[in-house]
Amino acid sequence: MSQPPQPDPFPETRLDSDAGAVFVLESKGEWWHAGFHLTTAIVGPTILTLPYAFRGLGWILGFVCLTVMGCVTFYSYYLMSKVLEHCEKAGRRHIRFRELAADVLGSGWMFYFVIFIQTAINTGVGIGAILLSAECLQIMYSNLSPNGSLKLYEFIAMVTVVMIVLSQLPTFHSLRHLNFASLILCLGYTFLVVGACIHAALSKNAPHRDYSLETSESSRVFSAFTSISIIAAIFGNGILPEIQATLAPPATGKMVKGLIMCYSVIFVTFYAAAFSGYFVFGNKSNSNILKSLMPDDGPSLAPTMVLGLAVVFILLQLFAIGLVYSQVAYEIMEKQSADIKQGMFSKRNLIPRIILRTLYVIFCGFMAAMLPFFGDINGVVGAIGFIPLDFVLPMLLYNMTYKPPRSSLTYWINMSIIVAFTGAGIMGSFSSVRKLVLDANKFKLFSSDVVD
Repeated sequence: MSQPPQPDPFPETRLDSDAGAVFVLESKGEWWHAGFHLTTAIVGPTILTLPYAFRGLGWILGFVCLTVMGCVTFYSYYLMSKVLEHCEKAGRRHIRFRELAADVLGSGWMFYFVIFIQTAINTGVGIGAILLSAECLQIMYSNLSPNGSLKLYEFIAMVTVVMIVLSQLPTFHSLRHLNFASLILCLGYTFLVVGACIHAALSKNAPHRDYSLETSESSRVFSAFTSISIIAAIFGNGILPEIQATLAPPATGKMVKGLIMCYSVIFVTFYAAAFSGYFVFGNKSNSNILKSLMPDDGPSLAPTMVLGLAVVFILLQLFAIGLVYSQVAYEIMEKQSADIKQGMFSKRNLIPRIILRTLYVIFCGFMAAMLPFFGDINGVVGAIGFIPLDFVLPMLLYNMTYKPPRSSLTYWINMSIIVAFTGAGIMGSFSSVRKLVLDANKFKLFSSDVVD
């Protein structure tokens, strides 16, 4: 058995010499700021893919999976916050997921494993945010100018330029006002989309409702696991330690309040979007429900003003989401490139920050233009990234830290979740990659259409 991690005798000195910690993950926030960050990280336009996920599960299994994922992730994030608080009280305050995992599990390889998974999540979400933003712009453009010549990759370039400018906000804490606005925006466009779906259901052009699953049994199984991966990606964030790091110490109890705020918003938005979208469009649901409401082969199924306002709200929130998920990458860049002895805005630190963050956003934009697979990207990121970090590691970290007796209910609940979601992650990875490979035959590089 490995020896328990020893307390760092100079934790504050260590953090004070870390440019990533001081410049990007500065600890000044209150619990409601953590709530804003969590809500932005979890409740985003990806909820508009919930009807698309339901078409691989059906009504009953869809709502069962949605509810189970919600309960498990809340429980998981709660355990994670308890482990972080325990380490802080023991003199080992961790502000990064990778350092927490390596410390508690006593294995250096975990440090690099978490870096790899977080990089996959951050890059995947960054690509998805840019792609969905561009798709929303394309929807607006195609309705205002049906014969316009602009292509999807041109809208991606526009979004990328805006993200490059916003990426220069130096710290995670500096995003708190943007993330409060993000919380309001997600409630706004959810209600607008729900209203639009109700209008579509009552209109004379209401789509035919078919909730049947695929006829082939193997296709149904693969679709179900892909859908589970998509829901996992929607509920996941993978950056809870970094969010908790923004809280002014001591962080005891603050994160739980932030989680309660976040999950109150989740309850309202997730169920409303999933029910209304799947009820109206069934197994014809698009990976972006807005495209179902504004079909290419017919009139809009809801008032254009309502859909246009929803698109504006989504675009604005996507910028906040892109910024939140970029913070881990920016923190790694800052730690390696910045000089802690000079100011945050000194020429020595400002120029590398501008260059590195610009290159990162350009890379995400380029990949979004080259691979327009928004629905499929969600599935792959969920299976490979969010399931290990949000459904497996927190339970393992809690059992290793608090060591509940093997006869206790807590131990067996945690182990059951680990086993169940490890299996779901493996199957979800296989089915999501399979769908990605199948869809690769349906598009061209830098296509102007997003493949469902």
